[in-house]
Amino acid sequence: MRIAVLNGPNLNLLGTREPEIYGSTTLSEIEGCAREVADELGVQLAFAQFNHEGDLIDAIHALGGRGTAPGVAPELREKADGALVNAGAWTHTSLALADAFSSVKLPFVEVHLSNIFAREPERRHSVLASGARGLLCGFGAYGYEMALRGLVHSLRTGKR
Repeated sequence: MRIAVLNGPNLNLLGTREPEIYGSTTLSEIEGCAREVADELGVQLAFAQFNHEGDLIDAIHALGGRGTAPGVAPELREKADGALVNAGAWTHTSLALADAFSSVKLPFVEVHLSNIFAREPERRHSVLASGARGLLCGFGAYGYEMALRGLVHSLRTGKR
């Protein structure tokens, strides 16, 4: 089973960016923990972080088997069984990302470090949530582990 872990804008700054909101764990550390869980579960992971929305959309198309994504890393050009997605601020605004996921029918779980529903009013809505298998927020870096376990369980059992 192949799972992509897709991160949106500014998440490359984790560990130093507003640690009172996002914690002090870096994106690299999150990837390391997720790889340990993936080994335990017997799944492959491919990671990417995007600061340009179109690049993320190209990757989603490729992961869903509907595009070639020439500008993204080779490990994201092959079809995936599912994805974990922390779209950052695009969560609240990007109909294009929502359309990309629905167009390729790539199962995904939305994950956020902070509880988006306890934040500023403009962050309390997700345009991705209605298409997601699940949504985890507010558990910091540990949320990625829970999201990965939940997605793999859902894909293996066929249960949403």
